[in-house]
Amino acid sequence: MFDPVSMAQRLGEGLLSFPVTHFDADGAFEEARFRAHCAWMLEHDLSGLFAAGGTGEFFSLTPDEVAQVVRAAVAERKANVPVISGCGYGTAIAVDIARKAESSGADGILLLPPYLMGGKQEGLAAHIEAVCRATGLGVIVYNRGNAIVDDETLAGLCERNANLVGYKDGVGDIELMARIYARMGDRLTYIGGLPTAETFATPYLTMGVTTYSSAIFNFMPQWALEFYNAVRAGNHAHVQQQLRDFVLPYIALRNQGRGYAVSIVKAGCRVIGRDAGPVRSPLTDLSAAEDAQLAALIEKVAPYALPLPA
Repeated sequence: MFDPVSMAQRLGEGLLSFPVTHFDADGAFEEARFRAHCAWMLEHDLSGLFAAGGTGEFFSLTPDEVAQVVRAAVAERKANVPVISGCGYGTAIAVDIARKAESSGADGILLLPPYLMGGKQEGLAAHIEAVCRATGLGVIVYNRGNAIVDDETLAGLCERNANLVGYKDGVGDIELMARIYARMGDRLTYIGGLPTAETFATPYLTMGVTTYSSAIFNFMPQWALEFYNAVRAGNHAHVQQQLRDFVLPYIALRNQGRGYAVSIVKAGCRVIGRDAGPVRSPLTDLSAAEDAQLAALIEKVAPYALPLPA
């Protein structure tokens, strides 16, 4: 539905959502519930739906499951909202996932860092280029963890690969971000990818990062859109109030357990009555007491998100 350039341009126009992946008690993918969740989120104003991304527990899915999740998201998509597939692991597996994503109807690829191993810039470039050449889809490279591509490497990749159209930053290196934007300008669409992205939305906007991935959208879509619109409008009073009342306490709760960046999002879905099932190991779910803390935070800023009393 989108060529690489139009896909990237569309992503930069608004807020992006990364749906959780629904599992049953035994950890099997529940497609019907996942599709219903995507359809619900797409009732709101989105510029991109990232299936099987980090929030969707890409790291716990098999390549065939990634394709299954992507096909399910594609089945629910709207005409003006591209569906982007997570992609990653070693080069051979990433190439296979990219090809399967294309055949599953995805509009683009988010290339997550390769599993565990780091590499020199030449090795990272070869990895990214192999994925770009394996598909006609637009590719977004995710700078994070053990895969930090510098501005020179990124510029060379863009010269050689027309379908490398996006850069997602999960590092928070302001100098690197400034160098990349100064060098690449509007050649790329820039996505904020630091957890939790709302915390960094205002300063990143000043550097040309017009959008970000909102995991919170999974359980408070109206709140997430109001926050994003306040950032874009320069409504600093609203942004600061929501940071104080929700985002920073949410981060404090997230930091109570290792791996909670995903678990807390599934907890949010559970709290509002849209249970997405458990996380897969090695992640663990929030405790009942932590769920209650999250419910209290949601009630403070978005009581409309919680189920009505029986």
